Amino acid sequence: MTPDALLRQARAAAGLTQAEVARRMGTSQPVVARLERPGSNPRFTTLERALRATGHRLEPTAPPHDPGVDIGLVRQQLSVPPQERLALIERQIEQVRRLEQLGARHRGELA
Repeated sequence: MTPDALLRQARAAAGLTQAEVARRMGTSQPVVARLERPGSNPRFTTLERALRATGHRLEPTAPPHDPGVDIGLVRQQLSVPPQERLALIERQIEQVRRLEQLGARHRGELA
């Protein structure tokens, strides 16, 4: 969730106006409005202070990174010499071409 949405949601849940949050923060309502503006990029401490003013607290977490790829498989492939990797790719391309030809024959596209 973005900082602006997080603050808007916390303020709404607390039933507070921007002016009330500003008073609790010791700042002005336009400052709170800027914090709630889409794309705002407040400092961590500023967002934490604004959330505390709504009765919430900021708890940062660092979930494990999932790169979406099998790092072990990548390492395994990189351990294969480049010439062998290239030869494998060329064989795979040839197999795809043969499959395309078979598919075209099956559809009656080739004589």
